[in-house]
Amino acid sequence: MPPARTGSPTSPGHILAILRSEGPLTRQQLQDRTGLSRPTLVERLDVLQRLKLLRQVGHRASSGGRPAEMLTADDVGRTALVGDIGQRHATIAVVDLRGTVFGQVHRPLPVGHRPAETLSFLLETGRKLLADAGRADSLCAFGLSVPGQIDHDTGTTIAPPSMSEWLGVRLRDTFADALSVPVFLENDANALAFGAYCDMDRPRVALVGVKVGTGIGAGMVISGRVHRGETGCAGEVGHIRIEGSDLRCDCGRRGCVSAIASGQAVIRTLRPTGVRSAEDVLRRVRAGHPEAVRVTREAGRLVGTVLATVVTIVNPRYLRVGGAIGVLPPFLEGLSEVVLSNAHTSSLDSLDIGPCTIGVNTTLTGVAGLVADEVLDPAAVDAMALR
Repeated sequence: MPPARTGSPTSPGHILAILRSEGPLTRQQLQDRTGLSRPTLVERLDVLQRLKLLRQVGHRASSGGRPAEMLTADDVGRTALVGDIGQRHATIAVVDLRGTVFGQVHRPLPVGHRPAETLSFLLETGRKLLADAGRADSLCAFGLSVPGQIDHDTGTTIAPPSMSEWLGVRLRDTFADALSVPVFLENDANALAFGAYCDMDRPRVALVGVKVGTGIGAGMVISGRVHRGETGCAGEVGHIRIEGSDLRCDCGRRGCVSAIASGQAVIRTLRPTGVRSAEDVLRRVRAGHPEAVRVTREAGRLVGTVLATVVTIVNPRYLRVGGAIGVLPPFLEGLSEVVLSNAHTSSLDSLDIGPCTIGVNTTLTGVAGLVADEVLDPAAVDAMALR
């Protein structure tokens, strides 16, 4: 569950944070946790009820007298649109603040797709999904993940070199103007890491998520929050150089992990065997094609050399790997073997390495979770209470 954020312990937003983190709770349990008087607590709960942020979820068994109502945060009444843009795809979905998906459309795109067409697709399809789900009136936010860094002050992209057309695109303004709701942006690897964290019911531990698709990126969740770093580039493991390699990377340098071990690199290496896409790699690996298995495993080992250092520094409880190539067994086996051989022994004591949940769009799950944390943040809730 999300951590209860700091703020006034007497505010409605703080009460909601406790319910999100620890609920369902009875009124008496809330009073015990907050130290509020009964009348003050009732007033705060009335505010949350008026904002439609509170719901009853049954009763607590009682040994005598009237059973106490169990209260929790209402994360199902509001709706968000969440999207994910990649180098070769765009996905849009309608969700509630719990992350329940009411409709979703995924569209493969050509390399070099242009912002105008892709953003138009997301908006038009998003509006249709909202109408089809009957949830347009409850739309409260839009969330989007994109490759590369984001300037969170201006709401613009600092796109990777392979998506040069997206550099400086004003994503926040585009969607805020069109939908009249707050817009939240996140790097795709950060979103994947947070999605893996949400998919495990937000454990109170550190997690590192790695996305291996066309490129390679990592995200970290520490104390329930994405760690972006001082300049927003935390987790850019794909552009760490591997000694002895001279392969040119999209970023212009040579020897980057992404140039050697990304999905794009695996496809390039297997091209002489007839491979032309990630789907070709998946088919051949699943069929046990020896060369495809060998190349994919070696790519995992190379990524593992970098992640061994990440694991030693961050000391996470979970290391989750996603992306079309990243979840393949040979890739995971190679990665795990190197991490377990090279990371500091103490950092391995409780480390759990595994794939993101198969069949779940972990990146969209992460965007939905990040949107929920923003919309239901104590300060945001308290601001709503004053309107």
